[in-house]
Amino acid sequence: MNLLKRFGPGLALSAMTVVLSTPGLAAAQDAASAKDATYYVSLGDSIPAGYQPDVDKDTRVAYTDQLYAQLKKRTPGLKHIRLGCTGETTKSLISGGVCRYPNAKSQLDAALKAMAQHRGKVALVTISVGANDIKACVSSFGALDAKCLNKATPAMGRNLAQITGALHKAGTKNTRFVGSTYYNPFLATWLLGPAGQKSAKDSAPLMKAGNAGIAKVFRSTGFQVADLAGAFASDDFAHQVDVPGFGKVPRNVATICKLTWACTKTDPHPNAAGHKLIAGTFAAVLSRPAAPAAAGAPAAADAPAAAGAPAVVPVNATGPNQPSADGRLAETGASSTTPVVAGTGLAVVAAGGGAVYFARRRRAGAQS
Repeated sequence: MNLLKRFGPGLALSAMTVVLSTPGLAAAQDAASAKDATYYVSLGDSIPAGYQPDVDKDTRVAYTDQLYAQLKKRTPGLKHIRLGCTGETTKSLISGGVCRYPNAKSQLDAALKAMAQHRGKVALVTISVGANDIKACVSSFGALDAKCLNKATPAMGRNLAQITGALHKAGTKNTRFVGSTYYNPFLATWLLGPAGQKSAKDSAPLMKAGNAGIAKVFRSTGFQVADLAGAFASDDFAHQVDVPGFGKVPRNVATICKLTWACTKTDPHPNAAGHKLIAGTFAAVLSRPAAPAAAGAPAAADAPAAAGAPAVVPVNATGPNQPSADGRLAETGASSTTPVVAGTGLAVVAAGGGAVYFARRRRAGAQS
């Protein structure tokens, strides 16, 4: 892909053209392939895990899988360590408790151990996390509580800084780091009439402030930013677009309806087309030069240690919430009443009124 020509030396591998016909030569090829392999480590919540409400489980439409497929065309030796966990928060990503990982206490621990195991060969790390941190701020009536958000997000910011600081410290000069902001799923309330339109408008400054906070943390720890809010035109109320059955609606509302399940299944997760756009947004970032961490970036001293860590091995079980270090999928179970938020961020501001929330529902007692 022309978009990825400048991705960097970490993914520049030459293709092998020799046909091997004996077991000895095949073994030598396998050894050489392992030696030349590079790795893509993806972390985060249900969005990088590829959750789809129509089948109620994680799937291969995830942007992480689509981005990996694009990169692998240029780098045949690239391998994907797929760690995304549906329901993960910034806290649980550090401490564990939602998904299980072999020989690791948490998703961050698993990532750091993988990066230690493949030191110098990790070409890319991506992350999307934070949406589930503020699910307690969603009322039973589906409104966002701005006061609650302002109280909850400082801890989220500290956690995210710890996570990204630890990941960046574990990388090398050839490792690229990209984290994403969130699109605004609350825009779908526009279709509910005047009250919903007010909620959609009220959600915009909350999302904008939150994404600004997330982006600031990413940049301070050496991560580039994939601007999903921009890709989804989340702030464009000005331009009108025809939506069948609803007439003319703002462009941002039409986009959220087209690229997520918010308007069809009242679920905020991106659909296959949404994941494709997200993958393209990450790829566009990778086409630009990497940026160094800002001066005074948060230290990663409190993060789990990776030095001398054992190898990460694949998960063999196929039960609930068990993502695999070799890229296999996690089963996330059936529905319940626990909401999962798919978007706001770090430093939210009071905007007056609440945004109606479209919730994903899962089995009672299950992790969201």
